[in-house]
Amino acid sequence: MSVTKSRISTINLVVIPSVDQDKSIEFYEQVGFDKRTDVPFGDKYRWVEVYPPSGNTGIALAPPREGDATGVETGITLATDDVDATHEYLKSNGVDVDEQVSRMGDPVPPMFWFRDPDGNSLMVVQV
Repeated sequence: MSVTKSRISTINLVVIPSVDQDKSIEFYEQVGFDKRTDVPFGDKYRWVEVYPPSGNTGIALAPPREGDATGVETGITLATDDVDATHEYLKSNGVDVDEQVSRMGDPVPPMFWFRDPDGNSLMVVQV
């Protein structure tokens, strides 16, 4: 039988390393995410997923595998309708954000980066 399509339909989850899942959950909830999954698996692990309030793609906060680095550039881009207000909100709540919003001009949207407690970076863009 020949397969003509992969049948991949959406991005379900992205996984980022989290050394201290409780600290990461607290951080992502502060940023505005909802914890939707937190269940034990294996002998000593937890599977944790957080989602933006209106999003269908989540972030899994997973313990890093032995030898894996934390503090990675995740490639995750989050959308906001007001990049300046989001930047100010995160900054005023003690989140490690870029000093200012970057404005490169069309077609690049205004954006900034922030870092989670493990140093993993995520980008916020205005849509």
